[in-house]
Amino acid sequence: MKTILSEMKANKAFDQFGETPKHLTSTVLGKLSSTVCLALCLLVNCIATTVADEKQTPDYVRDVAPVLNKYCTACHSSTDPEGKLSLESYADLQKGGEHGASVLPGQADSSRLIRVLTGKLEPRMPPKDNEAPSETEIAILKAWVDAGAKGPDGAEPPRVLVTPQLPAAKVSHAITAIAMSPQGTLLAVAQFGRVELRAIGGPVATLDEMPGKVNAVKFSADGSRLVVATGVTGLKGIASIWNIADRKLLREFSGHRDILYDAELSPNGKILATCSYDRQVILWDAETGEILRTLEGHNDAIYDLAFSPDGTVLATASGDETAKLWLVESGERLDTLHQPQAEQYVVAFSPDGKYVLAGGADNRIRVWRFVSRKSRVINPLVYARFAHEGAVVGLAFSPDGKALLSTAEDRTMKAWETEGFTETHLYERQSDEPTGLAVAPFENSFLVGRADGTLGRYDIIRSSGQAVAAAGQVAKTVPIAAATMSEAKDVEPNDVPAEATPITSPARVVGVIHANRDGQTTDADLFRFTAKAGEEWMIEVNAARQKSPLDSRVEILDSEGKPVQRVLLQAVRDSYFTFRGKDSNTSDDYRVHNWQEMELNQFLYADGEVVKLWHYPRGPDSGFQVYPGRGSRFAYFDTTPMSHALQAPCYIVEPHPPGTELIPNGLPVFPIYYENDDESRRNFGSDSLLSFTAPRDSEYLVRITDARSFSGEDYKYELSVRPRTPSFEVTIGGANPTVNTGSGKEFTLSVNRIDGFEGEIRVDIDGLPPGFHVTTPIIIEEGQTQALGTINARDDAPQPTPENAKATKVTATARIRGVEVRKDVNNLGEIKLAEKPKLLLTLLAADESSAVPTPDKPLELIVAPGETITARVRVERNGFDGSVGIGKADAGRNMPHGVYVDNIGLNGLLIVEGQNERTFFITASKTAKESTRTFHLRSDAEGNQTSWPVILHVRRRDSLAQNQIK
Repeated sequence: MKTILSEMKANKAFDQFGETPKHLTSTVLGKLSSTVCLALCLLVNCIATTVADEKQTPDYVRDVAPVLNKYCTACHSSTDPEGKLSLESYADLQKGGEHGASVLPGQADSSRLIRVLTGKLEPRMPPKDNEAPSETEIAILKAWVDAGAKGPDGAEPPRVLVTPQLPAAKVSHAITAIAMSPQGTLLAVAQFGRVELRAIGGPVATLDEMPGKVNAVKFSADGSRLVVATGVTGLKGIASIWNIADRKLLREFSGHRDILYDAELSPNGKILATCSYDRQVILWDAETGEILRTLEGHNDAIYDLAFSPDGTVLATASGDETAKLWLVESGERLDTLHQPQAEQYVVAFSPDGKYVLAGGADNRIRVWRFVSRKSRVINPLVYARFAHEGAVVGLAFSPDGKALLSTAEDRTMKAWETEGFTETHLYERQSDEPTGLAVAPFENSFLVGRADGTLGRYDIIRSSGQAVAAAGQVAKTVPIAAATMSEAKDVEPNDVPAEATPITSPARVVGVIHANRDGQTTDADLFRFTAKAGEEWMIEVNAARQKSPLDSRVEILDSEGKPVQRVLLQAVRDSYFTFRGKDSNTSDDYRVHNWQEMELNQFLYADGEVVKLWHYPRGPDSGFQVYPGRGSRFAYFDTTPMSHALQAPCYIVEPHPPGTELIPNGLPVFPIYYENDDESRRNFGSDSLLSFTAPRDSEYLVRITDARSFSGEDYKYELSVRPRTPSFEVTIGGANPTVNTGSGKEFTLSVNRIDGFEGEIRVDIDGLPPGFHVTTPIIIEEGQTQALGTINARDDAPQPTPENAKATKVTATARIRGVEVRKDVNNLGEIKLAEKPKLLLTLLAADESSAVPTPDKPLELIVAPGETITARVRVERNGFDGSVGIGKADAGRNMPHGVYVDNIGLNGLLIVEGQNERTFFITASKTAKESTRTFHLRSDAEGNQTSWPVILHVRRRDSLAQNQIK
């Protein structure tokens, strides 16, 4: 203050004695005595010297604090001081840090602050690659310390923010946020430093004199008040509540140390929640302005918040790549939603309170089922949708909750249905980034504010009929009349469509891939046949199986020689291979980025190959298993298995009929054509097999080549064009079992699915010897290739006789094209009885008071999709004292697809030496289908003894009266 007054006095003195007044003349001046002139000169010189001296002494508030704030307080703040040193205020500076005093008044060269800034003391500050003070700024600090390092008189004034003074460009003011009143009569439009209230007829009022950018505006539930979130970046955050009736400020809320990003009133209007760049959420009493509690836990800026419909829970979205849920009453953190992969900018509850959503810089909208309403519970992730190519910056529900709107930095807007959160419409690209989103309460429309200062109004598109219309273009399958297989030969030339050899299907063609004409380096054979819409044909090449060197590749072309499209695959989630690449055979350890958002039975596309996810990774050192879950992997849509490099891209895809007008989602669309190199189920080696459904009545071409473009006189083949005949063959493994008394032995049922048959198969077993029990019927589920069973002997089972030991009968039944097909299967062979084993496995309910199950009254368990239950396994030791392994990823034998023994660790399900019992967990994936099925456990010791089977019911929660273990 003294310096400012001194400068004012100095300026006044110089004004009085500056330019000569016009009424004075040289004559008058000449009469001034030399003494007076000398005195005046001395006076002026004295004042100038005083001013110069005071200017040489830097002021803490004016000169020093701005330098410290600019270069130091990012690390040395009062909230998280590096080295326990805060430079945020003069009082903090005086306290010093873990190394003692930072400033020694009058001794700049000895002060730690000056020495680390000049590099005379390690470590030099600021750290390398950070902007450092200039020599002039360091000189100011040194001069201040040498002058005594004096602080401000009295209370320290508010912090001063040093910003460059840049002239404003003459452009339209950007809209930073918008909100519509619950009555739909007012629209609040926020711009820098002000909020404009607009009605249908035009502007109503302007709330100005805001300190900085307005990041959010929200109306109270009754529409009587407006909440504004603003502040000054790096300095403070301010929320204000305005009365709509008279446009008067009701109260200001100032407590954050940086600008606010959002402020919202609770549904009852009693609590105000604010969030800021300072990583804090503050809950205020909206009436008194009193701070109720501060919520801390985020590690980065908090960009958005939302109250649950009942106001009991607050959701926050943060730059630390998480969203969090907080109990408003106590401030307790209920859950951290950790699945996002980048900053989260928006969060919202569905109007019915069933879901909480978040979106942000990872381009996705995630949907969690909201279950942690009063206590800490994990909220399960239900959906994760790739939404936009840019960061998601806006989310809003329609009033009825049946539609969701999203906006993004890439200037796109989309509408989504909320049953499965699938995209229904892509709006026109906006003129600039959407910065505000407001839904009309009583209309099927919404408003969007843009960074270029413009507003737009759009209807909410509830659904799209594009995919349905396209699906109607797919021909229905029709039967093919029985006919005798015709015979034909390869007749050259037939390399181009016009020269294609005509055949009458069904047909068998004998040919050779041989380039025998002048100038020909390779050969292609084309055959023309006629098919009606919906007819299903199998195109099969037999070459490698006949020891031919031909590596066949077969395609279906239209009558003009153009490829025929089979399916459109739209990517809905992007990923890439991690840890290591993949060869063309492996079906296990598919490690891909962000696998947690992928589900069983989804298709994964990579470099032209399509596989299907069979089982989740079972720990940190594992990956997905793809179908069939064992052996060489299957490919789908007759694509050919390929090798994939580490970090090669892959995508979760969804199939659509050819011609579907897909809504762009920012991810690729892959057309798949009717073509095959190696048969996709790995039964034919390098021979080709292609399933073709004719899209229309027409002539089609079969084109056969060598995949390597090789040819020769011995590159012979046999091509079959035959009707598709779906069927199956079931075989039993583990026949002729020797079963120990009171225990059991496992057997397998394997199926060879023919010509694309994927249906369920029921296997019935009867004719067992007295005292023996077998799991029957056993279901080989749709799309699966194996099921497991166990044959057990009672404690009092007699030794089988020669007559009944081999009397089992096994029958497999399935429905194919609406007709029940029954086939006999090889039986269990000769069944023998052995003595009681040295260990017995027993499955028990988790409740220790439950009755021990018996062969006549087996244990029954119930699990709901998406949930986990517990059970126990007990081992009876009859001379075996070692550890008993009961399996790893395959611990639950014959569980329904998508149900598995969980939390097994690296050692699997294990009962260690000296223990006889342990609890284990059974989890059902959220895609698990309702079913009733038997399963068992199998030990790895004493001849792989099995437990008696247990009945497992998978029932959705809405169909259960209760979910418990009986």
